[in-house]
Amino acid sequence: MMDFTGKSLLITGGTGSLGKALTNHILSNHSEIRRLIILSRDEQKQFQMAQEYPMNEYPQIRFFIGDVRDKERLIRAFKGVDYVIHAAAMKHVHLAEYNPEECIKTNIGGAQNVVDACLSTNVERVVALSTDKACAPINLYGATKLTSDKLFIAANNIKGHNPIRFSVVRYGNVMGSNGSVIPFFINKKKEGILPITSKDMTRFNISLQGGVDMVMHALKNAWGGELFVPKIPSYKIMDVAEAIGPECKKPVVGVRPGEKIHEEMITPSDSIYTYDLGKYYTILPATPNWNLNDFIDTFNAKHVSSGFSYSSGENTEWETVETLRQLIKEHVDPNFKV
Repeated sequence: MMDFTGKSLLITGGTGSLGKALTNHILSNHSEIRRLIILSRDEQKQFQMAQEYPMNEYPQIRFFIGDVRDKERLIRAFKGVDYVIHAAAMKHVHLAEYNPEECIKTNIGGAQNVVDACLSTNVERVVALSTDKACAPINLYGATKLTSDKLFIAANNIKGHNPIRFSVVRYGNVMGSNGSVIPFFINKKKEGILPITSKDMTRFNISLQGGVDMVMHALKNAWGGELFVPKIPSYKIMDVAEAIGPECKKPVVGVRPGEKIHEEMITPSDSIYTYDLGKYYTILPATPNWNLNDFIDTFNAKHVSSGFSYSSGENTEWETVETLRQLIKEHVDPNFKV
């Protein structure tokens, strides 16, 4: 477990689903942390979160209103911060398609601002959150997150003698996160209709705790420039619908703009740089500023086969209707009933 004694950590987008899960994990398991800063632009969410974590009970926590589009605000917020987790993003695929400039300003411009602010202060380590939609993207959201990934990875080669380390974590649909399919279906179940975009659609599935664990792994173990990918199961969208509303009508409404039938996290082109670390895969930078053989020895890393790929439609591990129901009850709604 990582030791946060005397350290300060800041989470951009800290009032989102994963930001709140990270906050809960850190405050529950790392009381030694000196400061935990939640930075986001939504004042209402910050107000609500501050009620959950009052300073008289959690003296380490601080709340900063700020937008990743505002570099000056980031520089001010990052002063005295040791670690940054970048979770802020515009993430809804269809909204990004219809509001491309706004998505670019937040996901690309914001990422560059985070990099610049970290390099301008004394931040030691940065973990940026990515998405499976950044792998071979067909939508604007995925393209902006791919660009963001590249910015953070490249930052390791422009830092000069600064000891800072930048890394990226990429994962699939976070079970129960805001705007994801499971809460959507649970809400639509009341109407007796669960709209299906495609009967063939599959997605990777990870719990909020799984996402937290991967971020903490990257924060502790990254050498700089790695893109971490979890080994997680897939689900079929029809199985999710059956798990939540077996009696509901399930009309096929068609794929929305920018959606894929199957998501990817590693393409065959990535395989040349991809290593198996056991619990995770990692896509290494093409030009690392550390010794590859030392990395392989340290983590017992094994190079994947040439042409290896990792797709939600060709996974070897699948959630079933029954396991989905159990996971929903455990991770989304403890009162869930079919």
